[in-house]
This record gives sequence, C-alpha cells and structure tokens, in this order.
Amino acid sequence: MRVLHVIPSVSPRDGGPSYAIVMMERALSALGVAVTTLSTDHGLTRPGPPLTDNSAPFRNARRIYARKWTNAYKFAPGLVPIIFRSVSDYHVVHIHALFTFASTIAAWAARVRGVPYVVRPLGTLSDYGMHARRRLLKRLSVALIEKAILRNAAVVHFTSDVERREAEELGLTFRGVVVPLGVEAPAIVLQHPALVHLQHCNRRLVLFLSRLDPKKNIEALIDAFAFSPMLRAGSALLIAGSGSSSYVDELKARSKDRGIADLVVWLGHVEGDAKAAALHAADVFVLPSFSENFGIAAAEALFAGLPCVLAEGVAIAEDVARAGAGIVVLPKAAEVAQALESLLDDEAKRRSMANRARIFAEDTYSSRVMGQRLIEIYQNVRTPRRTTAD
Repeated sequence: MRVLHVIPSVSPRDGGPSYAIVMMERALSALGVAVTTLSTDHGLTRPGPPLTDNSAPFRNARRIYARKWTNAYKFAPGLVPIIFRSVSDYHVVHIHALFTFASTIAAWAARVRGVPYVVRPLGTLSDYGMHARRRLLKRLSVALIEKAILRNAAVVHFTSDVERREAEELGLTFRGVVVPLGVEAPAIVLQHPALVHLQHCNRRLVLFLSRLDPKKNIEALIDAFAFSPMLRAGSALLIAGSGSSSYVDELKARSKDRGIADLVVWLGHVEGDAKAAALHAADVFVLPSFSENFGIAAAEALFAGLPCVLAEGVAIAEDVARAGAGIVVLPKAAEVAQALESLLDDEAKRRSMANRARIFAEDTYSSRVMGQRLIEIYQNVRTPRRTTAD
C-alpha cells in the first residue's frame, strides 16, 4: 500500500506534530507501507530528505519538500504541481493540520483525483484552538474551506476522545475515529553534555518538555516553584524546549522576578540522546498546558517511567490518572505546586506510579499499535485501483 502524508512543517522545533509524523513514518514503513511525506522547508536548515537511514524502520519512507514563501498559512505554491502530479499514485492521502495551505491543497487535489483522504486536525478544532487565536478568521475559514474538507474526508483522525468530542461540539459533519499517537521508549542515556552540570545536583528534578508557547502555561509552573517553600528547598526545574526569543525572555524574567532563577535550568530544544538523558534524570514530569489535543511529551515521559502532573486541558490526562500513572490538576500554580509536592515528598508513591506509567504507555501508546490501527483505517478507505504493484 502507498500512503501520502501531507503536513505543513516537519521542523523538530514545532514539537509534537513533527515528532508524531516521524513515528508514523517509522511504524508504517516497518509494517510494509510505502510512505511519502510531503511538506514545506519551514524550519529546516536545508531542504532535502532527512530520512537517510537505510535500516528497516525507514526502508519504505521518503520525503519531498516545497519552498515555503510565508509563515502565515505556510504558503508554499510549489506544493500544487507536486500534489496534482502525484496524488493518483497513492491509495490514501493522510493530511495533518487544518487552516494551512498544504491541507487545503491536499484535500482539493485528492478529491479532484478521486483519492480518499484522512484528516488529522492537530487540535485545531479544540475549544482553545478555535477561540484563543484568530477566532473570527478561523470561523470564516471553517465556513468557506474546512467544513467541506471535513465533510468529504473518508475519516477524520483524532488522537483522543477529548479532541473528537470538542470537534463534535462545533456541529460539523465528519466521520471520526480515535487513534492515539504512538511513541517509542527513550534510550537509556545516563550522561549527556547538555546535562553535565546536573550530575552532582542534590535536588529532585521536575521536567517540562515541550514547545515554549503561551498555550503551555509555563508561567503557572514558574509560579508554583516560587510559591512553594518545599519545591524551592529541595527541587529544580528543567525546562526543555524552544520558542520565540521574546517569549523565552519573558519567562526568564518571570523566574528572576519570582526569585527562583537559580532553580530553573533552561535546556533549550533537546532531541535524541539529550532528550533521553533529560527524561532519565528527572523525577517527575509536568505539563500544565491549557490545551493539548494529545500530549506526546507526556506519552514519552510515561514510557520513561516518570510520574506525570498534567493539567486537565491535556487530552490524555484523565486516562493517565485512571491508570494510576499521574495526577490531573487545574492549570493553576497552587494546584501544580500541591501535586508536585505530593509526589516529590513520597518516594514510594513515585515508584508505584513509575511502574504503572511504563505498563500503561506500552499498552496504549506503542508506535507499532498506532501503525497497525492506521493501516486498518487505510485498508477500509483505500482506492482499490492503481497501475503499479502494491
């Protein structure tokens, strides 16, 4: 089977969506699907296929890039001839995101050429996504563009029940299924240059790992440390992620104003061994976001055996709590502080949650399980006729 993925960006600095597409490429290609990912060169140092690994996980995967002209809408006119020329070669098109040039063109081309397409909204239809930014523009776009894209999609791929429920509340017509994203257990990396200064740290480490964006509510996390004598006395906060320089400066200024600048370690963007080392070093993971349509960093933390403190806006939070692998809180500093205190003050509780976290992650968020579920969807909606061999 041949599947075309279309996504506006695969830059690692864009966080979860870029990580998720790599997991899909790896899982699907390992199961025999021929995967092509079409994207823009947004955030890449140079265009060109990064999938140079010839080992089994990527033997059937390739990437094609078009030059992005503007940040707004990720406008990349070079996508148009590529998609229209090649879309008929695929059994299914899997579109990632809405409200972008890439998603609009991909849906249009697939429909014109009679190729079924699957849409993954990436949380753009959530309450937060529809109201927090460009509210009026999004409502207009839904009426003119996204409404038809969703109605004509063979399937709309949600990654959590929460994401699907919030989309349904908009009154749109679509056929939705829930397939959680898959991740892989991080490698065990005991030391890394990015964390060398923590080797002799006697404090318990709280890890935040995600993009640095106002949606992530990092302000509440900084305030939680500032307001808690216990956290200030025995803990340190690792903030791993990148964002706009102005916003990062605001966060650093906040930590200084709150008197905890010496307790916050700014790791910047981490991936590979650096990310694995951060997960291994931490005692607790925290994600106080106002909204997450899934929470892929939390799933990674679960695989690493980290108890999680998750705000109720993180879609998988309730599932994690039911599994006994974490605590759900309101996105407020006082609640974040209380949850962190309860975990950091009880080693037995942390160990118990850590064991449950690993088991739950392996059962629920395995990349192989995700790949198998996606193939089932593709088989159900695929175009039966193609001129070349499957």
